[in-house]
Amino acid sequence: MSTPIPPNWDTGADSLDRIDSYQVVGRNETRVDALKLAQGRGSFTDDIDLPGMLHLKMLWSPHAHARIRSIDTSAAEAMPGVVMVLHHGNVSRIPYTTAGQGHPEPSPYDQFIFPRKVRFVGDRVACVAAESAVQAARALAKIRVEYEVLEPVLDPHDALRPGAPVIHDEPEAFGLPDYDKAHNIAAAMHVEHGDVDAAFAEADLVLEREYSVPYQHHATAEPHIAITWLDEDQRLVVRVATQVPFHSRRILARILDFPLHRIRVVKPRVGGGFGGKQEILLEDLPALVTLRSGRPARLCLTRAEELASSRTRHPQILSWKTGVMRDGTLVAQELRVLANTGAYGAHALTVQTCTAGKTLPLYKARAYRFDMKTVYTNLPVAGAFRGYGGPQGFVAMECHMDEVAEKLGLDPLEFRRRNLIGPGHDNALAQALGEGKEGPPQRIRSCAIQECIDRGKAAIGWDRRDRLRSTGPIRRGIGMSCLMHGSGIPGVDMGSAHVKLNEDGSFNLHVGATDIGTGSDTILSQIAAETLAVPLEKVVIYSSDTDHTPFDTGAYASSTTFVSGAAVKKACEGVARQLREAAAEMWRVEGDPCTPEDLHLERGAVRRPDGRSLSYGEICLSTFYTHDQHQIMDHGSHMTFECPPPFAAHFAEVEVDTETGAIRVLRYVAAVDCGVPIHPQSCEGQTEGGVCTSLGYALSEDFIFNDAGRLLNDTYEDYKIPTALDVPEFETILVRSYEPAGPYGAKSVSEIPTDGPGPTIANAVAHALGIRFRSLPLTPEKVRKAWLKKEEARQRETEA
Repeated sequence: MSTPIPPNWDTGADSLDRIDSYQVVGRNETRVDALKLAQGRGSFTDDIDLPGMLHLKMLWSPHAHARIRSIDTSAAEAMPGVVMVLHHGNVSRIPYTTAGQGHPEPSPYDQFIFPRKVRFVGDRVACVAAESAVQAARALAKIRVEYEVLEPVLDPHDALRPGAPVIHDEPEAFGLPDYDKAHNIAAAMHVEHGDVDAAFAEADLVLEREYSVPYQHHATAEPHIAITWLDEDQRLVVRVATQVPFHSRRILARILDFPLHRIRVVKPRVGGGFGGKQEILLEDLPALVTLRSGRPARLCLTRAEELASSRTRHPQILSWKTGVMRDGTLVAQELRVLANTGAYGAHALTVQTCTAGKTLPLYKARAYRFDMKTVYTNLPVAGAFRGYGGPQGFVAMECHMDEVAEKLGLDPLEFRRRNLIGPGHDNALAQALGEGKEGPPQRIRSCAIQECIDRGKAAIGWDRRDRLRSTGPIRRGIGMSCLMHGSGIPGVDMGSAHVKLNEDGSFNLHVGATDIGTGSDTILSQIAAETLAVPLEKVVIYSSDTDHTPFDTGAYASSTTFVSGAAVKKACEGVARQLREAAAEMWRVEGDPCTPEDLHLERGAVRRPDGRSLSYGEICLSTFYTHDQHQIMDHGSHMTFECPPPFAAHFAEVEVDTETGAIRVLRYVAAVDCGVPIHPQSCEGQTEGGVCTSLGYALSEDFIFNDAGRLLNDTYEDYKIPTALDVPEFETILVRSYEPAGPYGAKSVSEIPTDGPGPTIANAVAHALGIRFRSLPLTPEKVRKAWLKKEEARQRETEA
C-alpha cells in the first residue's frame, strides 16, 4: 500500500520557500469583478430585455408515473398572445443526457425533449410560448392531457424487488455496460483491491453499520434561466446560466439537429451554480422556440419549479464495514451504496464512484471492497451537486471511524491520525474508479493533513472534550472529521487559454473557464499576472463564450484553478518567451546583442542583467510597426493524469437542548490544505460557503413527499435552508503545502468544505448525548425522540 519516496522524487517540500517571493499569487487582490458587482452592474442572464421576446411557461406532470395517451393543445393555441405549444408530438425524439460531462458522457441517454411517459411529479409535459408570461400561464390551463396512470416506485429498495414497475421501458434509452433498465438500474459497480475476505478474517474487530443521507437542493439565488435569439447572421445565440457552456453547445446541436457552428452559447454572471447548473436543463426549449418563430425567447423557472423539477443531491443508503486490529490499525474496508437517481440517470455512475473514490483511500488498509447500485425511482431527479458524492460518503465513513474508535477505547482523533495516508502513498482505488472507465494511477505528492489536525485540534480545544457539560438539559460536545477530495478529473478535464499583448503593456486573457461566483476570473488573472510580471490590473480577462474563448470543460470537479490555471500559465509562459525574444531582437538591431536566455521579466519590462530594460509597451509597438512585425500572443491547453487531493480536518462544537432537540453549532473550525492558496481570501470564502451549504444537509434539509410522490415542501418557508442567523463562529485555517503538479503549487479548495459538516456535527452530537445518529438531517424531532428513548431505557434500568 505504501511506497517509499524515491530520493529524486519531487514532493514539493523544497518549493514552499518560493511562495513568499510571489508578487501577485498568494495575495488578496481586489477581485476583477468587485466594483461592477458592488454597483449592481454585473450582467446576469436576465439583465436584458429583447424586443419581441416570447415568454415560456411549462406544463409539468401531476403524476409520478403515467403514460401520456393524448394531448389536445387546440384551446391553448387559440388563447390571446399564444404563439406555439411544444410537446412530444411535435418535437424530435432523440435520446440524450442532461449531464454536462465530457464526451462521451458516462451517464445513460434516457431523456427526450418531451417524453411520452412521465416519470415523476414535475416531469415535462408541454411548453407554451406567448407574448407575455401571464398569457403563457393562462394557456397552460387549456391544455388537455389524457394520462394512463401507472404504479409508481417511490423507494430505492422497491425499485429492485422482483416484478417492480419498469421506469424506463422505452427501447431508445441506453447506457454503460452495467446499465440495466429492465431492473431499474441506472448504474452499478463492483471493485476489490487486495484479499478483502482474508483481511476481514484476520481482523480483531469487524464492525458494520448502515447510514442514510437525504435529498438536498442547491438553493441558488438565481434560478435556472435561458434567453435565446437569432443574431444578424441567423445564428442561434443562447444566453444561459450554466457551468458548462461548451457542453451545452454540443448537446443542443445534437438534440435540436442544428449545426454546432451556428450556435453560440454565452455565460454571463451566474447567481450560484453548486453543480445544479452543470445540467443542460432548459435551454433547449427557448432555443427551439427561437428557431421555429425567429423571435427571442425566455424561460425562467419559479422557485417551486426549481425545487421540484431541477436537480438534487443523490440520496444514498450506505453500509460501511471495517476490519481493524486491537492497536487501531485498519486492515480492511468495505462500502456498499444504494443510491436513488430519481426518474433520470444523469451522473448516476460518477457521483457514486466519487462517494467511494474520495473516502475509502483516505485511510490505509490492506484491502478494500466497493459495491454500488444506482436505481431509478419515480421521484425528483438527482444530479451533480457541490461535493459530488463526497458529502454522502464522508457522513458514513467519518461517523463509522468514531464508532470504531469507541469500540477500541481510542481517542477518535489519534485513531484517525495513525491510519491516514500521506506523501508517497498510492491512492489504491484511483484506477478502478475512473470517469466511467479505468482511471490513471495516483500517488500523493503533497499532503499536510497531519498539520491540519494539529492546528484544528488546538483551535477547537479538543483536549477539553471530557470536561464539557454532561448533565442538565443542555449538553455540549465536540466532533471532528478528516477529509480529502480531488482536483479535476484526471485524463478527462481540459482547459485552454489565449493571451495577447497590447501597446500599453497590458494583456487580454481569454479563457473558456466558467466563473460562477467562485472568483475564478480573478484567480486565473492572478496566475497570468504572476507569470508575466505585471500587476493584476494589467490583465483584462474575458471568459465563457463559445464563439470568442477557447474550449474548457467547465466549472465542476474542482478543476478550474488546477486545470484551467495550468493552461493560463502555459499560455503566459509562451508570451513571456516571445517577449524575451522580441527584446533581444530589438537590442540586436541597435547593435547591442544579447540572448533571450540572459533576459528576465520584471515589473512590466524585459530586463538585462545590468538593469537596462524595455517596457512591454515599447516591445509591442516595435513588433507591431518596426521589427519582425507580428502579434505577441500564445495559447495553452492543459490536461493532466494527476489529481492531487486537497486535505482537511474539520471540528465542531455543538450545544444540544435535550428538552426540544434543537442543535446549535457554536463553533466550527476548518483547517484545509489546498496547496498554495492563489487568493487566500477566496479560499476562506469557499471554505465558509461550502460549510454553510452542508450545515443544512446536517441539520434541516430534506424533501418530504406524499404517498403519490408529490413534493410537499416546495417553498423556502417549508424547505429549511440555514440563514445568516444559523452560521456559527467560524475559523478557517489555510495550511500551506506545495503541489508540484499545480500552477504555483495550487490544488483545489471549492468542494472539500462540503464534505465535513455532516459527519463533524453528527460526531459532536454523539459526543454530547451519547446517542449515535446514522441518518441525516439531525432535526429537533429526531433528536428529541432519540433522547426520550434513551431516558426511558435508563429509567427501566433504574427500576430494575
